[in-house]
Amino acid sequence: MSADEGSDTAEEAALGATSTDCLFCRIAAGEIPADIVHQDDLVVAFRDVAPKAPTHVLVIPRRHIASALELRETDGPLLGRLFGVAADVARSEGVADPGYRLVTNIGAWGGQSVEHLHVHLLGGRRLGWPPG
Repeated sequence: MSADEGSDTAEEAALGATSTDCLFCRIAAGEIPADIVHQDDLVVAFRDVAPKAPTHVLVIPRRHIASALELRETDGPLLGRLFGVAADVARSEGVADPGYRLVTNIGAWGGQSVEHLHVHLLGGRRLGWPPG
């Protein structure tokens, strides 16, 4: 794709610029309404519209990263923030003490339906193993 066909510049790609056609980027930008439970300059957490457990919250980076497959060592602080927010949300939702699950899906066979890194926080009931 050429630059005049709308591709990101190399600098934007390196920074992980938001994608105007990404559902989760648009939620993070406030363009699409969602039931937000947390937001800061790096991370947004919101309730899943098709919950698989009584508590089902998605925790996403504001920066567009297609999946965990694209993460690099330099993303360590962002991952720490994602997991820290997930723990805070688990406590505020009352699922921390009995236990909860964090899941990220990668690719079609892994069950990823939105190509934006997201961590599912699932809780509020006993979760079986193995999943799916």
